[in-house]
Amino acid sequence: MRAQAEQVADGVHLVRGHHVNWVILKDGADVTLIDTGYPGDRQALLDSLAAVGSSPEAVTAVLITHAHNDHLGSAEYLRDTHGTPVLLHPAEVPHARRDFLQQCSIGDVVRNAWRPGVVPWAAQVIKAGGTEHNPVVKPEPFPAEGALDLPGRPVPVHTPGHTDGHCVYHLPEAGVVISGDALITGHATSRTRGPQMLHGFFHHETDRAVTSLALIAGLTGDLLLPGHGPLYRGPVRAAVEQARDRAS
Repeated sequence: MRAQAEQVADGVHLVRGHHVNWVILKDGADVTLIDTGYPGDRQALLDSLAAVGSSPEAVTAVLITHAHNDHLGSAEYLRDTHGTPVLLHPAEVPHARRDFLQQCSIGDVVRNAWRPGVVPWAAQVIKAGGTEHNPVVKPEPFPAEGALDLPGRPVPVHTPGHTDGHCVYHLPEAGVVISGDALITGHATSRTRGPQMLHGFFHHETDRAVTSLALIAGLTGDLLLPGHGPLYRGPVRAAVEQARDRAS
């Protein structure tokens, strides 16, 4: 598939892959890559870097919102091929190594096959490499608290629930929140459009995921870049309120 990179703020690019998004933060010749799509999105990922005038060699670090295959897909490729560090919340590091797996099972999918879109979504997931064993051999925890010394100066915010170490990334100066799967705006298994949560069977701990919405609501910004669905323009707090209403 073709890479669809959209510049949404100065140096901030949202890219759409197979039912999943990733973000490129560009500062001069260097970039920070937030998430990497499915394994099957690799060429689209490389194309998206070229589309913004960059390359894999220019990626200073890969930041991962959480270690599911649709976000982790090319992280090990970049680490192994280009020596790119792969950084996550400390609680997510063993998940990225696949010491354990916090992900919906085949049984969860079967039990929810009655939901609109679940069966065709599952077929696409398999085709895109979503069920492959795809660990990062040497993932690293964030080196410090607060803003990371990387292009875009992203600030990790721990938002557990979808997985134990899920993080969103805040760009305070740009007014951008990169929300991963903690808060989305669309999904192949949902008929709803706009800010929402994923179906409960996707979360490791749904109650914690709902509680983490309060952390996102406290972030300043008027541009939400979700892991799934189109970007949302408007106060992030308002997006959280919509998601809460729909979840209840």
